[in-house]
Amino acid sequence: MMQKINKKVVLAYSGGLDTSAIIPWLKENYNFEVIAFVADIGQSKKDLDGINKKAIDSGASSCYIVDLKEEFIEDYVYPILKTGALYEGNYLLGTALARPIIAKKQVELALNIKADSLCHGATGKGNDQVRFEIAYSALAPHLNIIAPWRKWNLNSREELLQYLYKKNIPTTATVEKIYSKDENAWHISTEGGLLENPWNISNKDCWSWTCDPEEAPNQAEYVSLLLKSGCVVSVNNINLKPLQCVHVLNQLGSKHGIGRIDIVENRLVGMKSRGCYETPGGTIMMTAIKAIEQLVLDRESFQWREKIALEMSSVVYDGRWFSPIRKSLQAAADSLAEKITGEVILKLYKGNVIAVQKKSPNSLYSEEYATFGKDQVYKQSDADGFIRLFSLSSRIRAQNELKSFIKK
Repeated sequence: MMQKINKKVVLAYSGGLDTSAIIPWLKENYNFEVIAFVADIGQSKKDLDGINKKAIDSGASSCYIVDLKEEFIEDYVYPILKTGALYEGNYLLGTALARPIIAKKQVELALNIKADSLCHGATGKGNDQVRFEIAYSALAPHLNIIAPWRKWNLNSREELLQYLYKKNIPTTATVEKIYSKDENAWHISTEGGLLENPWNISNKDCWSWTCDPEEAPNQAEYVSLLLKSGCVVSVNNINLKPLQCVHVLNQLGSKHGIGRIDIVENRLVGMKSRGCYETPGGTIMMTAIKAIEQLVLDRESFQWREKIALEMSSVVYDGRWFSPIRKSLQAAADSLAEKITGEVILKLYKGNVIAVQKKSPNSLYSEEYATFGKDQVYKQSDADGFIRLFSLSSRIRAQNELKSFIKK
Protein backbone atom coordinates (compact mmCIF):
# COMPACT_ATOMS: atom_id res chain seq x y z
CA MET A 1 0.00 0.00 0.00
CA MET A 2 1.35 3.44 -0.94
CA GLN A 3 2.65 5.52 1.94
CA LYS A 4 0.44 8.47 2.84
CA ILE A 5 1.76 11.81 1.68
CA ASN A 6 2.32 14.11 4.64
CA LYS A 7 5.07 16.43 3.44
CA LYS A 8 5.18 19.24 0.90
CA VAL A 9 8.00 20.50 -1.28
CA VAL A 10 7.94 23.76 -3.24
CA LEU A 11 9.80 23.49 -6.54
CA ALA A 12 11.15 26.48 -8.47
CA TYR A 13 9.49 25.42 -11.72
CA SER A 14 10.29 26.72 -15.20
CA GLY A 15 8.37 24.24 -17.33
CA GLY A 16 11.59 23.15 -19.01
CA LEU A 17 12.95 19.66 -19.36
CA ASP A 18 14.79 19.52 -16.02
CA THR A 19 12.00 20.71 -13.76
CA SER A 20 9.42 18.67 -15.68
CA ALA A 21 11.40 15.55 -14.81
CA ILE A 22 11.95 16.69 -11.22
CA ILE A 23 8.25 16.64 -10.33
CA PRO A 24 7.70 12.90 -10.91
CA TRP A 25 11.16 12.14 -9.52
CA LEU A 26 10.34 13.90 -6.25
CA LYS A 27 7.08 12.01 -5.92
CA GLU A 28 8.74 8.72 -6.74
CA ASN A 29 11.72 9.12 -4.40
CA TYR A 30 10.31 11.21 -1.54
CA ASN A 31 6.56 10.63 -1.81
CA PHE A 32 6.11 14.38 -1.34
CA GLU A 33 3.26 16.57 -2.47
CA VAL A 34 4.93 18.78 -5.08
CA ILE A 35 3.87 22.42 -5.40
CA ALA A 36 5.22 24.16 -8.50
CA PHE A 37 6.28 27.79 -8.10
CA VAL A 38 6.65 29.84 -11.29
CA ALA A 39 8.29 33.27 -11.13
CA ASP A 40 7.25 35.53 -14.00
CA ILE A 41 10.31 37.75 -14.30
CA GLY A 42 9.77 38.65 -17.94
CA GLN A 43 10.59 35.45 -19.76
CA SER A 44 9.02 34.79 -23.16
CA LYS A 45 5.25 34.45 -23.21
CA LYS A 46 5.56 31.07 -24.90
CA ASP A 47 7.48 29.83 -21.86
CA LEU A 48 4.53 30.72 -19.63
CA ASP A 49 1.65 29.67 -21.91
CA GLY A 50 0.06 26.52 -20.52
CA ILE A 51 2.66 26.20 -17.78
CA ASN A 52 0.03 25.58 -15.10
CA LYS A 53 -1.38 22.60 -17.04
CA LYS A 54 2.12 21.34 -17.78
CA ALA A 55 3.00 21.32 -14.07
CA ILE A 56 -0.22 19.50 -13.14
CA ASP A 57 0.24 16.99 -15.97
CA SER A 58 3.75 16.33 -14.67
CA GLY A 59 2.36 15.45 -11.25
CA ALA A 60 2.29 18.70 -9.26
CA SER A 61 -0.67 19.13 -6.93
CA SER A 62 -0.83 22.85 -7.69
CA CYS A 63 1.02 25.59 -9.53
CA TYR A 64 1.51 29.16 -8.34
CA ILE A 65 2.44 31.74 -10.97
CA VAL A 66 3.61 35.07 -9.51
CA ASP A 67 4.23 38.22 -11.55
CA LEU A 68 7.53 39.64 -10.28
CA LYS A 69 8.61 41.73 -13.27
CA GLU A 70 8.19 45.18 -11.76
CA GLU A 71 9.65 44.22 -8.39
CA PHE A 72 12.57 42.51 -10.12
CA ILE A 73 13.57 45.63 -12.05
CA GLU A 74 12.80 48.18 -9.31
CA ASP A 75 14.26 46.38 -6.28
CA TYR A 76 17.03 44.27 -7.78
CA VAL A 77 18.19 45.61 -11.15
CA TYR A 78 17.97 49.38 -10.58
CA PRO A 79 19.84 49.32 -7.23
CA ILE A 80 22.71 47.35 -8.77
CA LEU A 81 22.89 49.73 -11.73
CA LYS A 82 23.73 52.48 -9.22
CA THR A 83 26.78 50.52 -8.13
CA GLY A 84 28.16 50.16 -11.66
CA ALA A 85 28.68 46.41 -11.10
CA LEU A 86 29.97 44.46 -14.09
CA TYR A 87 31.18 40.93 -13.43
CA GLU A 88 34.68 40.52 -14.86
CA GLY A 89 34.29 43.85 -16.62
CA ASN A 90 31.54 42.75 -19.01
CA TYR A 91 28.55 40.95 -17.58
CA LEU A 92 25.54 42.95 -16.35
CA LEU A 93 24.53 40.05 -14.06
CA GLY A 94 21.21 39.29 -15.76
CA THR A 95 20.85 35.73 -14.48
CA ALA A 96 22.50 36.33 -11.10
CA LEU A 97 20.15 39.23 -10.30
CA ALA A 98 17.05 37.12 -10.93
CA ARG A 99 17.90 34.31 -8.51
CA PRO A 100 17.45 36.11 -5.17
CA ILE A 101 13.93 37.34 -5.93
CA ILE A 102 12.89 33.89 -7.17
CA ALA A 103 14.32 32.25 -4.05
CA LYS A 104 12.72 34.83 -1.75
CA LYS A 105 9.23 34.40 -3.21
CA GLN A 106 9.64 30.62 -3.27
CA VAL A 107 10.50 30.67 0.43
CA GLU A 108 7.54 32.94 1.19
CA LEU A 109 5.20 30.49 -0.53
CA ALA A 110 6.73 27.53 1.31
CA LEU A 111 6.27 29.24 4.67
CA ASN A 112 2.72 30.28 3.81
CA ILE A 113 1.57 26.76 2.88
CA LYS A 114 3.68 25.14 5.63
CA ALA A 115 5.91 23.17 3.27
CA ASP A 116 8.80 21.14 4.61
CA SER A 117 11.24 21.44 1.73
CA LEU A 118 12.49 23.59 -1.12
CA CYS A 119 13.74 22.29 -4.45
CA HIS A 120 15.50 23.78 -7.48
CA GLY A 121 16.56 22.44 -10.86
CA ALA A 122 20.08 23.89 -10.98
CA THR A 123 22.84 21.50 -11.98
CA GLY A 124 25.83 20.56 -9.84
CA LYS A 125 28.14 22.32 -12.29
CA GLY A 126 26.72 25.83 -12.22
CA ASN A 127 26.40 28.96 -10.13
CA ASP A 128 22.63 28.82 -9.61
CA GLN A 129 22.73 25.95 -7.11
CA VAL A 130 24.84 28.16 -4.85
CA ARG A 131 22.70 31.23 -5.40
CA PHE A 132 19.45 29.44 -4.59
CA GLU A 133 20.74 27.60 -1.58
CA ILE A 134 22.53 30.57 0.01
CA ALA A 135 19.25 32.50 -0.30
CA TYR A 136 17.24 29.61 1.16
CA SER A 137 19.65 29.36 4.08
CA ALA A 138 19.53 33.11 4.74
CA LEU A 139 15.73 33.28 4.66
CA ALA A 140 14.52 29.91 6.00
CA PRO A 141 17.38 27.80 7.35
CA HIS A 142 14.97 25.29 8.92
CA LEU A 143 13.58 24.15 5.55
CA ASN A 144 15.07 21.08 3.88
CA ILE A 145 16.78 21.62 0.51
CA ILE A 146 16.59 19.08 -2.32
CA ALA A 147 18.91 19.39 -5.33
CA PRO A 148 18.00 16.53 -7.72
CA TRP A 149 20.92 17.07 -10.09
CA ARG A 150 23.27 16.20 -7.21
CA LYS A 151 21.28 13.09 -6.28
CA TRP A 152 19.66 11.37 -9.22
CA ASN A 153 21.27 9.12 -11.84
CA LEU A 154 19.85 11.00 -14.83
CA ASN A 155 22.97 12.46 -16.41
CA SER A 156 21.98 13.72 -19.86
CA ARG A 157 19.22 15.34 -21.87
CA GLU A 158 18.55 11.99 -23.54
CA GLU A 159 18.08 10.25 -20.19
CA LEU A 160 15.70 12.97 -18.98
CA LEU A 161 13.60 12.62 -22.13
CA GLN A 162 13.52 8.86 -21.75
CA TYR A 163 12.49 9.19 -18.10
CA LEU A 164 9.55 11.45 -19.02
CA TYR A 165 8.57 9.09 -21.84
CA LYS A 166 8.41 6.15 -19.43
CA LYS A 167 6.31 8.25 -17.04
CA ASN A 168 3.99 9.20 -19.95
CA ILE A 169 4.60 12.90 -19.25
CA PRO A 170 4.44 15.13 -22.36
CA THR A 171 7.24 17.59 -23.10
CA THR A 172 8.12 19.89 -25.98
CA ALA A 173 11.85 19.39 -25.36
CA THR A 174 13.90 17.47 -27.92
CA VAL A 175 17.45 16.24 -28.23
CA GLU A 176 17.99 18.77 -31.01
CA LYS A 177 17.39 21.76 -28.70
CA ILE A 178 21.03 21.98 -27.78
CA TYR A 179 21.23 25.53 -26.43
CA SER A 180 20.46 26.48 -22.85
CA LYS A 181 18.75 29.86 -22.68
CA ASP A 182 17.83 31.96 -19.65
CA GLU A 183 15.53 34.92 -20.25
CA ASN A 184 14.05 37.64 -18.10
CA ALA A 185 13.00 41.27 -18.49
CA TRP A 186 16.62 42.40 -18.14
CA HIS A 187 18.57 40.03 -20.37
CA ILE A 188 18.80 36.73 -22.21
CA SER A 189 21.74 34.33 -22.16
CA THR A 190 22.65 31.44 -24.46
CA GLU A 191 25.03 28.64 -23.52
CA GLY A 192 25.92 25.16 -24.78
CA GLY A 193 26.00 23.78 -28.31
CA LEU A 194 28.79 25.12 -30.48
CA LEU A 195 29.64 27.68 -27.79
CA GLU A 196 31.23 24.94 -25.70
CA ASN A 197 34.28 25.24 -27.96
CA PRO A 198 35.68 28.79 -27.58
CA TRP A 199 37.27 28.54 -31.03
CA ASN A 200 33.82 28.32 -32.64
CA ILE A 201 32.35 31.59 -33.85
CA SER A 202 28.84 32.26 -32.57
CA ASN A 203 26.09 32.06 -35.18
CA LYS A 204 22.54 33.43 -35.45
CA ASP A 205 21.19 30.66 -33.21
CA CYS A 206 23.33 32.05 -30.35
CA TRP A 207 21.51 35.41 -30.34
CA SER A 208 17.84 35.89 -29.55
CA TRP A 209 17.00 39.57 -29.04
CA THR A 210 19.54 41.73 -30.84
CA CYS A 211 20.16 42.00 -34.54
CA ASP A 212 23.65 41.52 -35.92
CA PRO A 213 25.35 44.95 -35.75
CA GLU A 214 26.33 44.53 -39.41
CA GLU A 215 22.63 44.30 -40.28
CA ALA A 216 21.57 47.16 -37.99
CA PRO A 217 20.22 50.40 -39.54
CA ASN A 218 22.75 52.50 -41.42
CA GLN A 219 21.26 55.61 -39.85
CA ALA A 220 22.20 56.42 -36.25
CA GLU A 221 19.41 57.01 -33.74
CA TYR A 222 19.58 59.40 -30.80
CA VAL A 223 17.83 58.81 -27.49
CA SER A 224 17.48 61.10 -24.48
CA LEU A 225 17.58 59.68 -20.96
CA LEU A 226 16.74 61.63 -17.81
CA LEU A 227 18.35 60.38 -14.60
CA LYS A 228 17.35 61.11 -11.02
CA SER A 229 19.58 59.93 -8.16
CA GLY A 230 21.19 57.28 -10.33
CA CYS A 231 17.94 55.93 -11.80
CA VAL A 232 16.64 56.31 -15.36
CA VAL A 233 13.20 57.90 -15.04
CA SER A 234 12.50 59.18 -18.55
CA VAL A 235 13.14 58.11 -22.15
CA ASN A 236 12.81 60.74 -24.87
CA ASN A 237 11.07 63.10 -22.42
CA ILE A 238 8.41 60.53 -21.50
CA ASN A 239 8.31 59.63 -17.80
CA LEU A 240 8.27 55.86 -17.37
CA LYS A 241 8.39 53.31 -14.58
CA PRO A 242 11.60 51.24 -14.35
CA LEU A 243 10.13 48.18 -16.10
CA GLN A 244 8.80 50.40 -18.90
CA CYS A 245 12.20 52.06 -19.29
CA VAL A 246 13.87 48.68 -19.61
CA HIS A 247 11.29 47.49 -22.14
CA VAL A 248 11.59 50.57 -24.35
CA LEU A 249 15.39 50.59 -24.25
CA ASN A 250 15.58 46.84 -24.91
CA GLN A 251 13.63 47.39 -28.10
CA LEU A 252 15.80 50.34 -29.16
CA GLY A 253 19.03 48.60 -28.30
CA SER A 254 18.04 45.34 -30.01
CA LYS A 255 17.22 47.25 -33.19
CA HIS A 256 20.78 48.62 -33.29
CA GLY A 257 22.60 45.45 -32.20
CA ILE A 258 23.58 46.91 -28.82
CA GLY A 259 24.34 44.93 -25.68
CA ARG A 260 25.93 41.77 -27.08
CA ILE A 261 28.82 40.09 -25.29
CA ASP A 262 30.45 36.74 -26.07
CA ILE A 263 32.55 35.87 -23.03
CA VAL A 264 34.33 33.11 -21.16
CA GLU A 265 33.70 33.70 -17.46
CA ASN A 266 34.94 32.20 -14.22
CA ARG A 267 32.12 30.33 -12.54
CA LEU A 268 31.92 30.30 -8.76
CA VAL A 269 32.41 26.51 -8.69
CA GLY A 270 35.84 26.83 -10.32
CA MET A 271 35.32 26.01 -13.99
CA LYS A 272 35.17 28.43 -16.91
CA SER A 273 32.11 28.66 -19.12
CA ARG A 274 31.25 30.49 -22.31
CA GLY A 275 28.04 32.37 -22.96
CA CYS A 276 26.46 34.85 -25.33
CA TYR A 277 24.63 37.47 -23.28
CA GLU A 278 22.30 40.21 -24.54
CA THR A 279 21.43 43.19 -22.33
CA PRO A 280 20.57 45.99 -24.79
CA GLY A 281 18.58 48.26 -22.48
CA GLY A 282 20.97 47.72 -19.60
CA THR A 283 23.97 48.64 -21.75
CA ILE A 284 22.30 51.91 -22.73
CA MET A 285 21.39 52.70 -19.13
CA MET A 286 24.86 51.93 -17.79
CA THR A 287 26.41 54.21 -20.42
CA ALA A 288 24.08 57.04 -19.42
CA ILE A 289 24.76 56.64 -15.69
CA LYS A 290 28.51 56.63 -16.24
CA ALA A 291 28.20 59.79 -18.34
CA ILE A 292 26.56 61.70 -15.48
CA GLU A 293 29.02 60.22 -12.97
CA GLN A 294 31.84 61.76 -15.01
CA LEU A 295 30.31 65.19 -14.48
CA VAL A 296 29.33 64.83 -10.83
CA LEU A 297 31.72 62.59 -8.91
CA ASP A 298 35.03 63.99 -7.71
CA ARG A 299 38.16 61.89 -8.19
CA GLU A 300 38.11 60.14 -4.81
CA SER A 301 34.36 59.46 -4.98
CA PHE A 302 34.69 58.02 -8.47
CA GLN A 303 37.51 55.72 -7.38
CA TRP A 304 35.44 54.59 -4.39
CA ARG A 305 32.46 53.86 -6.66
CA GLU A 306 34.74 51.78 -8.88
CA LYS A 307 35.79 49.71 -5.86
CA ILE A 308 32.15 49.28 -4.84
CA ALA A 309 31.33 48.10 -8.38
CA LEU A 310 34.09 45.52 -8.39
CA GLU A 311 33.15 44.09 -4.99
CA MET A 312 29.41 44.18 -5.68
CA SER A 313 29.82 42.29 -8.96
CA SER A 314 31.28 39.32 -7.09
CA VAL A 315 28.80 39.55 -4.22
CA VAL A 316 25.82 39.39 -6.60
CA TYR A 317 27.41 36.81 -8.91
CA ASP A 318 28.14 34.56 -5.94
CA GLY A 319 24.56 34.75 -4.67
CA ARG A 320 25.23 36.74 -1.50
CA TRP A 321 22.25 39.06 -1.96
CA PHE A 322 20.80 38.59 1.53
CA SER A 323 24.08 39.37 3.27
CA PRO A 324 25.41 42.29 5.33
CA ILE A 325 28.15 43.01 2.77
CA ARG A 326 25.62 43.47 -0.04
CA LYS A 327 23.53 45.84 2.09
CA SER A 328 26.60 47.79 3.13
CA LEU A 329 27.87 48.16 -0.43
CA GLN A 330 24.40 49.18 -1.57
CA ALA A 331 24.18 51.88 1.09
CA ALA A 332 27.51 53.32 -0.03
CA ALA A 333 26.46 53.29 -3.69
CA ASP A 334 23.10 54.89 -2.89
CA SER A 335 24.90 57.69 -1.06
CA LEU A 336 27.11 58.44 -4.06
CA ALA A 337 24.13 58.19 -6.43
CA GLU A 338 22.17 60.92 -4.68
CA LYS A 339 23.77 63.55 -6.94
CA ILE A 340 23.67 61.47 -10.15
CA THR A 341 20.92 63.52 -11.74
CA GLY A 342 20.89 64.93 -15.24
CA GLU A 343 20.20 64.36 -18.92
CA VAL A 344 22.20 62.36 -21.46
CA ILE A 345 21.82 62.17 -25.23
CA LEU A 346 23.10 58.86 -26.56
CA LYS A 347 23.94 57.87 -30.10
CA LEU A 348 22.95 54.31 -31.08
CA TYR A 349 24.73 52.95 -34.10
CA LYS A 350 25.63 49.41 -35.19
CA GLY A 351 26.31 47.88 -31.80
CA ASN A 352 27.70 51.05 -30.25
CA VAL A 353 26.16 53.38 -27.70
CA ILE A 354 27.96 56.69 -27.19
CA ALA A 355 27.06 59.52 -24.82
CA VAL A 356 27.33 62.58 -27.07
CA GLN A 357 25.71 65.19 -24.80
CA LYS A 358 25.42 65.32 -21.01
CA LYS A 359 24.43 67.85 -18.38
CA SER A 360 23.67 67.86 -14.67
CA PRO A 361 22.64 70.49 -12.13
CA ASN A 362 25.24 68.90 -9.84
CA SER A 363 28.08 68.98 -12.34
CA LEU A 364 31.58 69.76 -11.05
CA TYR A 365 32.76 70.45 -14.57
CA SER A 366 33.56 74.13 -15.10
CA GLU A 367 34.31 75.36 -18.59
CA GLU A 368 35.72 78.51 -17.00
CA TYR A 369 38.38 76.45 -15.21
CA ALA A 370 38.98 73.81 -17.91
CA THR A 371 39.35 76.14 -20.89
CA PHE A 372 42.59 76.26 -22.87
CA GLY A 373 41.83 79.89 -23.54
CA LYS A 374 42.38 82.84 -21.26
CA ASP A 375 40.57 82.67 -17.94
CA GLN A 376 40.15 84.83 -14.84
CA VAL A 377 39.75 82.10 -12.20
CA TYR A 378 42.80 79.84 -12.29
CA LYS A 379 46.28 81.00 -11.29
CA GLN A 380 48.67 78.60 -13.02
CA SER A 381 51.63 79.53 -10.82
CA ASP A 382 49.77 77.95 -7.87
CA ALA A 383 50.74 74.57 -9.35
CA ASP A 384 54.40 75.17 -8.32
CA GLY A 385 53.77 74.54 -4.64
CA PHE A 386 51.36 71.71 -5.30
CA ILE A 387 53.85 69.82 -7.45
CA ARG A 388 56.67 70.34 -4.94
CA LEU A 389 54.56 68.85 -2.14
CA PHE A 390 53.11 66.08 -4.33
CA SER A 391 56.60 65.04 -5.45
CA LEU A 392 58.24 65.41 -2.00
CA SER A 393 58.60 61.68 -1.33
CA SER A 394 60.09 61.13 -4.79
CA ARG A 395 62.65 63.90 -4.24
CA ILE A 396 63.64 62.60 -0.77
CA ARG A 397 64.05 59.07 -2.16
CA ALA A 398 66.22 60.33 -5.01
CA GLN A 399 68.37 62.37 -2.62
CA ASN A 400 68.91 59.32 -0.37
CA GLU A 401 69.91 57.18 -3.33
CA LEU A 402 72.33 59.89 -4.47
CA LYS A 403 73.96 60.03 -0.99
CA SER A 404 74.37 56.24 -0.98
CA PHE A 405 75.98 56.37 -4.42
CA ILE A 406 78.44 59.12 -3.35
CA LYS A 407 79.49 57.13 -0.24
CA LYS A 408 80.35 54.17 -2.42
